Amino acid sequence: MRQGFPPALPGMVIGLLGGSFDPAHEGHVHITREALKRMGLDRVWWLISPGNPLKARQPAPLAARMARAKALMRHPKVAVTDLESRLGTRYTADTITRLKALYPGVTFVWLMGADNLAGFHRWDRWRAIMESVPVGVLARPGAGLRARLSPAAQIYAGHSVGRGENLARMRPPAWVFVNVPMNDASSSEIRARGGWRNGEGGPSAPQGAASGPLPPRIFSDRK
Repeated sequence: MRQGFPPALPGMVIGLLGGSFDPAHEGHVHITREALKRMGLDRVWWLISPGNPLKARQPAPLAARMARAKALMRHPKVAVTDLESRLGTRYTADTITRLKALYPGVTFVWLMGADNLAGFHRWDRWRAIMESVPVGVLARPGAGLRARLSPAAQIYAGHSVGRGENLARMRPPAWVFVNVPMNDASSSEIRARGGWRNGEGGPSAPQGAASGPLPPRIFSDRK
């Protein structure tokens, strides 16, 4: 495997959590841990995106966001990566296509918060994403009803899986909505408080971070 690309063996199940992580926070950590616990994942990779085409405001420098994420998310089963920058991809559909080609035999599961599912139908080639990998959706404060009534949830209602542990074994399209304890941390609120200005400042890694992430993850095409 090329330098800068995390290792993965055929047969492994890798959860992908993408977003700007501007900045990463305890909510990301919380949902990452929950995904590992509830979806039968061997690993989770954070995909720190170079930018987000759906947002007018561009994020802090990638290096600063990577450093913050690595300080916060220290867990032996989680890799914080800049794979989209290395791959030269800006849209989730392209990223997934490239990763599946680079890692034959690996099952990828796309992870997102419920708030992202609510707007998933606005992502570039969102149906192609649903048809190519299982999708794991984790509850987020105030987003449950909007997510369940979203166009994506309605269109793919017949492909919903009852239990998260079964998701990776299902052939796409397959998705699951998992209710988890809530963590209301928000990147936008952190920025509004002045705790993250152009990649500077913000709290250090919380106690316990070394052992174990995900708020809404939105990427280039994600919110």
